[in-house]
Amino acid sequence: MLKGLGNIASMMKNAQQMMANAEEMKAKLKEGRVEGTVGADMVKVVASGDQRVVSVTVDEAVFASGDKEMLEDLIASATNSALDQAREAAAAEMSKLTGGMPGMEEALSKFGLGNQ
Repeated sequence: MLKGLGNIASMMKNAQQMMANAEEMKAKLKEGRVEGTVGADMVKVVASGDQRVVSVTVDEAVFASGDKEMLEDLIASATNSALDQAREAAAAEMSKLTGGMPGMEEALSKFGLGNQ
């Protein structure tokens, strides 16, 4: 019976370590940056690894064209590109954290850790 308690204690310690590692990963992603660019770099969107848009840069030539619809499309495309890269970075970090254990990524995401 006491042997079983040792296993439970070990599992709890491992779970606590994984949660600490997950928090560290979350902080690392928040500080990381990815960039989505479109239209020969006419629009650039920078996002953090935790999938937040940090900045949007639009080349003056886009404004000079006066084409509002084109600008909207470029911003949407650059934003989607940056957020896709942020999700890929988060998935790669999550995979490192969980070691590919089935169900762990989903379990951690319920606590706000990993892919949102």
